[in-house]
Amino acid sequence: MLELVDSTKSFKKVKAVKKLNMFIEKGEIVGLLGPNGAGKSTAISMLSSLMEPTSGDVRYCNKSILKNPAPLRKILGMVPQEIALYEDLTAIENLQFFGRLYRMKGKELQRKIDVILELIGLTDHRKDIVKKFSGGMKRRLNIGVALLHDPEVIIMDEPTVGIDPQSRNYILETVKRLNEERQMTVLYTSHYMEEVEFLCDRIYIMDKGNLIASGTKQEIKQILSAENTISIKADRWNDAFIASIESSPTIHRIKVEEKEITIVVPKEVNMFSELAKMAEQAGLELRSIDINSPTLEDVFLHLTGRALRD
Repeated sequence: MLELVDSTKSFKKVKAVKKLNMFIEKGEIVGLLGPNGAGKSTAISMLSSLMEPTSGDVRYCNKSILKNPAPLRKILGMVPQEIALYEDLTAIENLQFFGRLYRMKGKELQRKIDVILELIGLTDHRKDIVKKFSGGMKRRLNIGVALLHDPEVIIMDEPTVGIDPQSRNYILETVKRLNEERQMTVLYTSHYMEEVEFLCDRIYIMDKGNLIASGTKQEIKQILSAENTISIKADRWNDAFIASIESSPTIHRIKVEEKEITIVVPKEVNMFSELAKMAEQAGLELRSIDINSPTLEDVFLHLTGRALRD
C-alpha cells in the first residue's frame, strides 16, 4: 500500500537515510524503531510526502507520489511527535479548524467532530481551552485531529511521549481498536518497546540511517535464537561482582539495573556455576538466576549496541 524504494536522503554531506526499502501492507500495524538519530523521522517525512528523497522513490498503491502527492495526502493521517494544536482554542474549535483544512463543513463536519470526541474520550471537555488540558488530553486531541477525515493510513510518531499511564493505555487501546474495527493501516514509532510488542504485526529497526532488521516480532527475536538471556537478581551489587561479569569472555552483553543484571550468552554456555562462583568471590548473595527467552529489547541492544531511549 505504501513503500519506500531505495530511498536516500542527504542533508549537505550527511546521509540521514541510506537506500531504505520498507513497505506497509493494507490493514497492518508496522513498528519503526531506532535510537535517536537513526533516521526514523526522515523516513516518516518521506513516506508522508513532507520531504522528497534525494534519490529513490515513494509509492502509494504501486504509483510514485513524488510528482503528485495528492492521492496519498487525501487518505493519510499524521500524528507528529510534537503536539500540533492551537492551545488558545477549545477542543472543538481545533477540530473545526483542521476539519476545514480537509474541506469538511456544515453538518458533516459537526457529526464527525462528535464521533472523534467520543472516540478520544474528550466529549465532556469539548468546550475547554486546550492549554488547560493535561499532557495526555493534548495527545488524544492531537490524534483526533489526524483521524478527522477518516484516513486509510495513519502515521504516529511517538504519540505517548511524556503522558500518564492511564492516557497511554487509552491511546494504545484506541489504536488497536481502529486497526481491528476499521482495518486502519498504522505506522507506529515509539521509545517504549512494550508498546511495539502490544501493537505491531511487523517491525523495522533502523540505526545510523540504515535498515538493520525487519520482520515479524517472532522473526526479529529469532536473531538471538543462538543465545540465552539470563536475569540475575540481588538486593545490591558491588564493584567486584560487576567487574567479574564485565571481564568474562563468554558474556556478549550486559545491562546493569538497581536490583537486576541482564546478560546475554551463547546457548551452549552454562553460566550458573560461574555466576555463583563470581558472587561468592565478591561476597555477594544472589536472590535468583533465571534464563529468559530473548525479547525485542534484547535484539535491539544486540543490533544497535544502544538502548531504545538512547
